[in-house]
Amino acid sequence: MNKQALVDIIHEKMGGTRAAADEVMETVISSIIKTLKSGDEVSIAGLGTFIVKNRAARMARNPRTGEQVQVAASRVPKFKPAKALKDAVK
Repeated sequence: MNKQALVDIIHEKMGGTRAAADEVMETVISSIIKTLKSGDEVSIAGLGTFIVKNRAARMARNPRTGEQVQVAASRVPKFKPAKALKDAVK
């Protein structure tokens, strides 16, 4: 399933135009991204929690040359599935 399939499902459920359904989908995605950028978490009951973790700087090895490379510290998004989602997938 991709974003367009989700827009189609929203359109089918809500009615209206596909543009309105696409706008709803864009609003949800941009709201999640905006909240994660600010350092907060997004928790959706029955689905899971989106969080941002800090990844420390580290040394890595270039597999082609074997050379040591410094990888800078970064912030990465993570997703922790809810128990209901885990149980539904089993």
